[in-house]
Amino acid sequence: MERTAVLNVVGLTTRLIGQHTPNIRAFLERSRSARIEPVLPAVTCTAQATYLTGKLPRDHGIVGNGWYDREYAEHRFWKQPNQLVAGEKLWEMLRRVDPEFTCAKLFWWFNMYSSADISITPRPLYLSDGKKVFDVHTQPMQLRDRLKKELGAFPFPHFWGPGSDIRSTQWIAESARWVEEKHWPSLSLVYLPHLDYNLQRVGIDMDAIRDDLRQIDDVVGDLIRFYEHRNIRVVLLSEYGITDVDQPVHLNRVFREKGWLSIKDELGRDGIDLGGSKVIAIADHQVAHIYVGDPAMIPEVREVLLATPGVDKVLGKAEKYYAGLDHERAGDLIAVSDARSWFTYYFWEDDKRAPDYARCVDIHRKCGYDPVELFLDPNLRFPKLKMGWKLAQKLMGFRMLFDVIPLDASLVRGSHGRVPEDPGDWPVLIGDFDGLPRSGVVGAHEVCGHLYNLCARGKGYNSVGL
Repeated sequence: MERTAVLNVVGLTTRLIGQHTPNIRAFLERSRSARIEPVLPAVTCTAQATYLTGKLPRDHGIVGNGWYDREYAEHRFWKQPNQLVAGEKLWEMLRRVDPEFTCAKLFWWFNMYSSADISITPRPLYLSDGKKVFDVHTQPMQLRDRLKKELGAFPFPHFWGPGSDIRSTQWIAESARWVEEKHWPSLSLVYLPHLDYNLQRVGIDMDAIRDDLRQIDDVVGDLIRFYEHRNIRVVLLSEYGITDVDQPVHLNRVFREKGWLSIKDELGRDGIDLGGSKVIAIADHQVAHIYVGDPAMIPEVREVLLATPGVDKVLGKAEKYYAGLDHERAGDLIAVSDARSWFTYYFWEDDKRAPDYARCVDIHRKCGYDPVELFLDPNLRFPKLKMGWKLAQKLMGFRMLFDVIPLDASLVRGSHGRVPEDPGDWPVLIGDFDGLPRSGVVGAHEVCGHLYNLCARGKGYNSVGL
């Protein structure tokens, strides 16, 4: 088979390819390309699961970056076992026709206990004394120590949080080169997240993101040259496009005003009792899954949602079917924001009552995605000094909160999740493809088939249409 490297340049759209991305622009000009009509919701986990199975969420089960588990009465966010994704994966399809086919899956999500031959994924160590030690998980496990010895520790604070920057993407690119030189995989799936950060912080402000575009272009350009020098076909791919927003919508606060949330006092702070609530919102960028305990309440909840400023539409049973989102993990209703809005997970009414984790980078405890974690609290005096002191306390063994995140959702200027009206804000598929449609648009569920055909081309295997 043709050896292939798929570079997942998060947030890349045709709108962003230009003078600040000369390497990506040159690759586009000598390749075939299409815009990808995004899957709903257009978020990381759903998009990746769709690309790698050729199925919609109703079949692969990934209805968002998180959902509410009715059996456990708990939310599930950013879970990593690959077994959560139903259906045959791209590398498994290719392995059926070529038993020697190998795949390296580098920082794509659902990357633990995968059937891919090699995987690297972020995975902190959570110690019983409250410490969080930054680390990675690898498969095979022994790769972890070799990788860290040769590349150094993965710069986790630069992967997510207020310190997110190009250094995490550069490390992932270095790990991709390392894996290629040591293991020669048939297919390398490489996740490059850098554009995701400032696009959420500032939106599509070309003056503000100019340096980010140049930085990701340098990384992508180096990888293209590296792989092509080794006669490996390169594909550029993205999951979604980020668009400008200026209105956060607090659905759980709306439900609290209606008396539908169960709130408990937790040492002087508000805690949300998900299992005891009548209605809850699991917020995920511009999409929110709404779980309703009593089905008889669904019409009333729908009316409340449609009357909430910033909500564009609400998907019920029929609409979920047509969107391919009719899976048991999905909410009873699904709210989609308008173009300028996004959904927070906030449920407290007074910031003094906010739970302790609200001011921390804590992606698992929050009942929704929180892009405010990308910011340092602007009200902190000498924030770097405060962070340094807190870090020193941790190193000395003290238990304390790294509470440096603001509670001002209006800081966020870019979001995604809904399908943008302008195709210039859709994700892209760029490479040496045969058979791309003349319309220049492919469905998200069709990407898998195009990648399969590219890998298998010229080897006598039947192409697949998924």
